Amino acid sequence: MSTSHALLGLLETAPAHGYTLKHRYDDLFGRGRPLAFGQVYASLSRFEKQGWAEVIDVESGQGPDRKRYHITPDGVAVLDTWVQTPPPPGLFTTSALFARISVALLSGRDAGQVLDRQRADHLTRMRTLTAARRTADPATDLSLSYELIHLDADLRWIDEAGRRLGEVRADLESRSRS
Repeated sequence: MSTSHALLGLLETAPAHGYTLKHRYDDLFGRGRPLAFGQVYASLSRFEKQGWAEVIDVESGQGPDRKRYHITPDGVAVLDTWVQTPPPPGLFTTSALFARISVALLSGRDAGQVLDRQRADHLTRMRTLTAARRTADPATDLSLSYELIHLDADLRWIDEAGRRLGEVRADLESRSRS
């Protein structure tokens, strides 16, 4: 999963300080693996240098200044490209796909279309692997069947996600407001 793109997607939903962004990320994507603050601040700095985000205000206090960032139109364009471009089908791509679906839902993009593109890419890859199995030696065949089984599981997840988009959208929107 692209942590930076997920952070940028969260920034698109509302301007945020690094601290807030880190906690939103951990809540939605951390799943027991919290993001380091340093990674968040490094990403925000990189976003600013690349023109994807900018500081909209600075709060001075007892500690370091707190900068609040918001996404720029260039950042939205980068994020849109990332959300709409399926990752190459492979093992366990659902975590990257889950992030894309979540960002699409949070931002009002067509998450169903993202799922449809991923399904098409998976089916293309499965046809290629099935054809390769016809002439594969036993060890290669075993490897190809391993990938096929995982792609099949991903397709089942894609179908389930498609059926539950409304429910997931409501849940993500309520989380992003808190």
